[in-house]
Amino acid sequence: MGRKLYFECESGISGDMTVAALLDLGGDEKKLRAALASLPLEGYEIKISRKTKAGLDCCDFAVLLDHEHENHDHDMDYLYGHEHEEDDADHAHDHDHHHDHEHEHHHDYVHDHEHKHDHDHEHHHDHEYHHEHRGVHEIFSIIDAGGLTPGAKALAKKIFMIVAKAESKAHGKPVEEVHFHEVGAVDSIIDVVSAAVLLDELDIKDVIVTGLCEGHGTVRCQHGIIPVPVPAVAHIAEAEGLTLIPVNVKGELVTPTGAAIAAAIRTADKLPSSYRIIKTGLGAGKREYNRPGFVRAFIIEADDDEPAAAVRDTIVKLESNLDDCSGEFLGYLMEKLMGAGARDVHFTPVFMKKNRPGYQINVICDEENRERLEHIIFAETTTIGIRRMTMERTVMERRTQTVDTPYGPVRMKISCINGLEKAYPEYEDVKAIAEKKQLPLQELYRMLAE
Repeated sequence: MGRKLYFECESGISGDMTVAALLDLGGDEKKLRAALASLPLEGYEIKISRKTKAGLDCCDFAVLLDHEHENHDHDMDYLYGHEHEEDDADHAHDHDHHHDHEHEHHHDYVHDHEHKHDHDHEHHHDHEYHHEHRGVHEIFSIIDAGGLTPGAKALAKKIFMIVAKAESKAHGKPVEEVHFHEVGAVDSIIDVVSAAVLLDELDIKDVIVTGLCEGHGTVRCQHGIIPVPVPAVAHIAEAEGLTLIPVNVKGELVTPTGAAIAAAIRTADKLPSSYRIIKTGLGAGKREYNRPGFVRAFIIEADDDEPAAAVRDTIVKLESNLDDCSGEFLGYLMEKLMGAGARDVHFTPVFMKKNRPGYQINVICDEENRERLEHIIFAETTTIGIRRMTMERTVMERRTQTVDTPYGPVRMKISCINGLEKAYPEYEDVKAIAEKKQLPLQELYRMLAE
């Protein structure tokens, strides 16, 4: 049996709805708060509560900003005032480029504002907003400074890089020059990091996202009035192969952050022919539409009645020859590359020109991380050139399953292809047991692998 995570996005997807659904699945709130507290960010607080949507009990995740960090996400007249004469009921919809596609937001100000907008159409835009314009490397520095697990850090960076590439294409600028507005704001960073922390804790590698329901119309952002789906969402869907499902809702149901999360974690776009539901989580949106108003996340267990087929994807291989780096520097370089998202790093002893001994560095990575990893190699070594190749590969379908053993629970890494199955215990789990029980590591690993 293989456990999988399935996101049902009948009302689109956003960052905070994803976080709420994962918390409802059983995500550890204490661990999440500790991880967020370790980030060098201020001007916000977290509120986790329950909300009824379509008569169903849902989890609600809210990032409450102080006055200094407030932004246009809370000004419904700013976002949809241009559609006032077309449809007064539809325009009060949050555009956040990060988290509130159905959101009424989380302050008394919002309710007062909505009340004034519904009953007093003389509301004026005389608020002053504090805008956070951060580049992707600044956001990465914030993530690196936090006490997150390596997996959570890598996933958070992957999500932001997907958004950065989409914004880069939308604005015609290199990724390094893109400065996020809404996505660089405190609340957006909290949403992305929270999703990454909870997904890493859940540790389910197979994630199904069948399609994202999206509305229509226009929305106002910092660059002006733009169509729905907004350009960043359209570019993410194009680049990552996401399926958008048009629905009869005027407004933005899929935010860039929601689309990026779906793209970063999705491994399949079809449900298995049969499955059992192990647990369900509902993450509430903040607005009312003729849609359910929440994201549902399921942990499902699929029947292995069909042999797992080979999975094909592409990776990038970087390589360069070095003849003047010490072992200490190479070790440091490897740590930097792995921390920045490399899938694998290894060094091969070689003889170079004039029989000089040296090392060839080989880095395996995803295309989205290539530029960042190349920059690290240039910065940390004396090389002046890096060769790169895009390569196809065939991989086994992989999943992680926790099993009970005489020594305690151990995560097993299981790989399948065409009826062939391999299972190996997670090294860190075996190491922890060996240290606690004072047992030889190799002997314990061998017993658990059998």
